[in-house]
Amino acid sequence: MPFDFKKEYKAFYQPPQQPQIVTIPAMPYIGMKGKGDPNEAGGEYQRSVECLYATAYTLKMSKNGDHRMDGYFDYVVPPLEGLWHQEGIEGMDYARKDLLHFTSLLRLPDFVQEQDVLWAIDLVKRKKGLDCSTVEFLILDEGLCVQALHIGPYDTEPQTVEGMHAYIASCGYVLDFSGVRLHHEIYLSDPRKTEAEKRKTVIRHPIATQ
Repeated sequence: MPFDFKKEYKAFYQPPQQPQIVTIPAMPYIGMKGKGDPNEAGGEYQRSVECLYATAYTLKMSKNGDHRMDGYFDYVVPPLEGLWHQEGIEGMDYARKDLLHFTSLLRLPDFVQEQDVLWAIDLVKRKKGLDCSTVEFLILDEGLCVQALHIGPYDTEPQTVEGMHAYIASCGYVLDFSGVRLHHEIYLSDPRKTEAEKRKTVIRHPIATQ
């Protein structure tokens, strides 16, 4: 059976709806940055998602070609993730999606190296005509965080976020947003196939001790 990150790392991908404190280790990703409303048809966000999946599946299916990665094992491509921020705003202002800056993310197995990502980007361009040159290999080291599972439309996320913030205050922690520690979402549901009320999204915020 292909390795499934969601099942093997349940603490990261299947948290309860009640907020919890977690320490997230460093993990490899492919990411692509952009800005603007993620709902904009043909916008930067949709382009980033297209490029990430094209690159990720090229890496996954490398087993069928000549490119070799030491330690390769078959795996399920992990769920889409995103880091979000708005300049001058701590956290998120859900009413101003036009101000959003994002980094779309897909987690990689540890055996994937930067040169493998560059190979995949080149192959995607040659075979699909899709320019994914701004996709980058990165290591995300989040450390101490609060997270919770949000079930429902994206626009009702503030209710879950309020509960997360109240929880950390009661436990003696404070928010610790910075240029690299950002509002983080993991999308467990495909919005094209899942009713808004049933969508599952992991929300994660960086924290620190007081």
